[in-house]
Amino acid sequence: MTTEGGPGVETSGEGAVTARVPKYYRLKRHLLQITQTQAPGTPVPPERTLALEFETSRTTVRQALQELVVEGRLERIQGKGTFVAKPKVSQALQLTSYTEDMRAQGLEPTSRLLEVGYVTADDRLATLLDIRPGSRVLRVERLRLANGDPMAIEAAHLSAKRFPALRRNLVKYNSLYSALSEVYGVHVAEAEETIETSLATPTEAGQLGTDVGLPMLLLSRHSFDSAGEPVEWVRSVYRGDRYKFTARLRRPD
Repeated sequence: MTTEGGPGVETSGEGAVTARVPKYYRLKRHLLQITQTQAPGTPVPPERTLALEFETSRTTVRQALQELVVEGRLERIQGKGTFVAKPKVSQALQLTSYTEDMRAQGLEPTSRLLEVGYVTADDRLATLLDIRPGSRVLRVERLRLANGDPMAIEAAHLSAKRFPALRRNLVKYNSLYSALSEVYGVHVAEAEETIETSLATPTEAGQLGTDVGLPMLLLSRHSFDSAGEPVEWVRSVYRGDRYKFTARLRRPD
């Protein structure tokens, strides 16, 4: 067992110096204890208070706070402060919709339409959707929420020729997959998904209520129907501080 023997120094019960702990690590350890013992939504002390308590600069305090935000242990709300974060949503990598994923977690999914309109397919998008370059593509951008909290920005791209009047039908159906199934008889059977990292742009940060430059999970999903025909290409940006993905792996035969 150790006791504090002075700024940044820990001593054994006999008074012998055992380690010098930098103020930064003592500060971060203190903040970690807050995240482990306090309920989500609990505010952490202001930067000025922490700097005075640990006799360090506000720059150091800000660095420790930012690291814990990136790790998903703290949450910074613009204009309000920094708080103990809610646990990350853990999603298995499987071919399901956002609505199904959130309900499986016991969360209430909602979506907010950010933009819907037609774009012209460039060579890459034309290849992904198996259409001619210059063809019309319906682009549907939505803000995904769970229990009212912004979680992701999703932009789906579908062939306007294959799915005529889809823009109008989306008003009737809450789920894109439901509209594809009910109106067009198309069911997504398989997909190829790529996961990368990116940094939140000013626009993304504003929509997700987070900081510019916060690490994001960037997902690209290319979906196909049972006949192997491409259905959609989706680009999604998930909050790295609120989301994590899991996969069950097995060795090939």
